[in-house]
Amino acid sequence: MYTFDFKKRVRYGETDQMGYLYYGNYAQYYEIGRVEMLRSLGLTYRAMELEHGIMMPVMTLDMRFVRPALYDELLTIRTTLRHLPQQFIRFYVEIFNEKNKLVNGGSVKLCFVQNGQTIPAPSFLLEKLYPYFEKTT
Repeated sequence: MYTFDFKKRVRYGETDQMGYLYYGNYAQYYEIGRVEMLRSLGLTYRAMELEHGIMMPVMTLDMRFVRPALYDELLTIRTTLRHLPQQFIRFYVEIFNEKNKLVNGGSVKLCFVQNGQTIPAPSFLLEKLYPYFEKTT
């Protein structure tokens, strides 16, 4: 299992009239979590696209809203890979407020596409992830 935390402050332009993070912006926070997780492994979406020709379109997005995130609050976006990717990759996301209370949780499932065809998880990604999923005896 691999988990990565990233801090993100709620900006004024991301909130609704009540000063809550607008519900439509949570998908962007999920994206921030997975992009920064990959970056923490030494990978970037840009390099995957330009150097390897691999795109990762979203297939499903599931989320639940627990409590509001507020304007100017520093949130922790916790992104976890519970399983090594195979045909798909699923990122589990939990967003916590400054009091470490769960604000939102869910998951996003993506596939790997190269030259217009779905492919299994690329070896360069798996090589980065193997150490976190090795079984200890």
